[in-house]
Amino acid sequence: QVQLVESGGGSVQAGASLRLSCAASGRPISSYSWGWFRQAPGAAREFVAHIRRNGGHTYYTDSVKGRFTISRDNAKNTVYLQMNSLKPEDTAVYYCAAGGGIILSNIRNSGGYDYWGQGAQVTVSS
Repeated sequence: QVQLVESGGGSVQAGASLRLSCAASGRPISSYSWGWFRQAPGAAREFVAHIRRNGGHTYYTDSVKGRFTISRDNAKNTVYLQMNSLKPEDTAVYYCAAGGGIILSNIRNSGGYDYWGQGAQVTVSS
């Protein structure tokens, strides 16, 4: 069992940066592959980024590539999403998620993850 607590959301203007944190307790983050998803009002949950359990290779949805970076700090047992050059279309609730056996072809499917954070609101105004 692992519990995930998110922090770092907020309201910013376009072009600003935010860093979301996902602090895990109960199990080491090295036990899992990790993802970030987001959900805008009235929309479906959308894949944003993923980092593999072994090797640390990262994957991003096209709309955030070059602006967002997923990373992990095993010593702090925390996963991060650094968001730069934020745009109004990035406005959403952001969720971190963990899974112990996610195959590469399923990283974009929210149903493949076992544990979820509570969500962090990110609002970007123009």
